[in-house]
Amino acid sequence: MKSTLRKIGNSRGILIPASFLAACEIDNEIELRLDGNRIVIEPLRAPRAGWFEGYDDVTDRDAWPDLVETGIENEDWEW
Repeated sequence: MKSTLRKIGNSRGILIPASFLAACEIDNEIELRLDGNRIVIEPLRAPRAGWFEGYDDVTDRDAWPDLVETGIENEDWEW
């Protein structure tokens, strides 16, 4: 798609079609960076987005029985 730069104050800008924004799941905030001689615009993602997807608290609660005893836990420790 061909587009032109528009003067916005001391900067330049472009209008991005709503269909492009929707396809890239871009809302209001973006990550803007240079990659060589290209300008890359990406949706801004929350740093920890998706960390708890698939988390199962039942598995987490029952983690202790899965630990294997090595015998070292019965030895005296020297500090």
